[in-house]
Amino acid sequence: MEYDGWPRAPRTIDELGIPSALVQDLTLRRALFEGRTSTVRLSEGLNLSLAVMTGVIEELRDLRLIDLLGLNGRDYIFELTELGRDNARERMGLCRYAGSAPVSVRDYNAMIKAQQAPPPVTHESMRAAFGDLVVSDRLIDELGPALLTEGAMFLYGPPGTGKTSVAERLIRTHSDPVLVPRTVEVDSQIITVFDPVIHVPVSPQPRDLDPRWVLCRRPSVVVGGELTPSMMDLTYEASNGVYLAPIQMQANNGLLVIDDFGRQTVQPEALLNRWIVPLDRRVDYLSLSYGVRFEIPFDVKVVFSTNLDPASLGDEAFYRRIQNKILVSSISDVEFDTVLQHAAHGHGITIVPGTEEHLRQVSRDLGDGDLRPYLPKEVCKILRAVCEYNNTPLILDRESVDRVASIYFTRAGTLRSAEAETAAAAGAFNAPELGGMAGSETPN
Repeated sequence: MEYDGWPRAPRTIDELGIPSALVQDLTLRRALFEGRTSTVRLSEGLNLSLAVMTGVIEELRDLRLIDLLGLNGRDYIFELTELGRDNARERMGLCRYAGSAPVSVRDYNAMIKAQQAPPPVTHESMRAAFGDLVVSDRLIDELGPALLTEGAMFLYGPPGTGKTSVAERLIRTHSDPVLVPRTVEVDSQIITVFDPVIHVPVSPQPRDLDPRWVLCRRPSVVVGGELTPSMMDLTYEASNGVYLAPIQMQANNGLLVIDDFGRQTVQPEALLNRWIVPLDRRVDYLSLSYGVRFEIPFDVKVVFSTNLDPASLGDEAFYRRIQNKILVSSISDVEFDTVLQHAAHGHGITIVPGTEEHLRQVSRDLGDGDLRPYLPKEVCKILRAVCEYNNTPLILDRESVDRVASIYFTRAGTLRSAEAETAAAAGAFNAPELGGMAGSETPN
């Protein structure tokens, strides 16, 4: 990918925008880990240009912290002096990090603001984003404007209606990539931001891009019941002396989905109160462990998703802070049949005509009382296992629907009947006419 306005790799230490002492500390720690090393190896390990790395090595040589052992072309071969090792160990006591050099928080803030861009949302683009889901026009036309509106989005509805699937696909309305820093420097402290689990790099990366940045797809972060208050603030890792970015910082320029909203250990109102200022003003405030407070942009589309009764999660004032509240409801007969056809095709299952109607009736009678899009996929998964076990063809008919239903749906009435039969049998066993048998001796 050719250079097209991306930040170029700095050529001097001053162009890095971070304290030179921090760069020297990183270099000393990295050199201590590597032992005998070279300018090129350190350049690659710290994501600094060869020109910057050469300048740092020359400074450390003048301070008698390294011994030059030779040259391989223009590549210095060296190792730390005893004084250099002492300095490195001293710095290791404060911070063990020796990875990518950070970008300054000033440059980070400027980049996030430059990458703020509402997606070009239309009915057609929304249809394309949800092309692999069966979604009604009503839902599509409510989600679209909600994406264009500032503030959070609230998805609610009964379990199994696809709220999580809907929320996760909202990021598809963005097609442009964004730059994510590997780490950010604040007051000479290092905050790790790039996470390969969350951030997906594009390939190839732009030529001449400052390697402290990674060009990625716009991030989409999904958290559920595991969300705790600590995940919304900087986390200091004492073992290596760096901070982990909070989830909203990792999701900047992208999407943050709070799934199973209301099932977290933190109360819904407390969670919303934590983000009330960021949602309103689009800025967030974070604090280092020793009290230094700083500002970062809050360019995140927050989506709350829940299957709980909205009335149990907050009052009118609570919901007034969330402009877009969208019901994700059960689906129609036609939509259910379409989902079933897609699921069956994906599993190589043949549907006998008329089976769709029977499955719909079973779903209403034994399931949730309505039709929900999760069920066809579950039916097909169980049917594959049953057919594999019985060595029979993958065919979905009325009989196989009943077989799957007997496995999938709980049968409370049947359970109560079984308990009654067990109790009756126990009573018969202890009846008076059988009492003597239990205590009688067995003949030899």
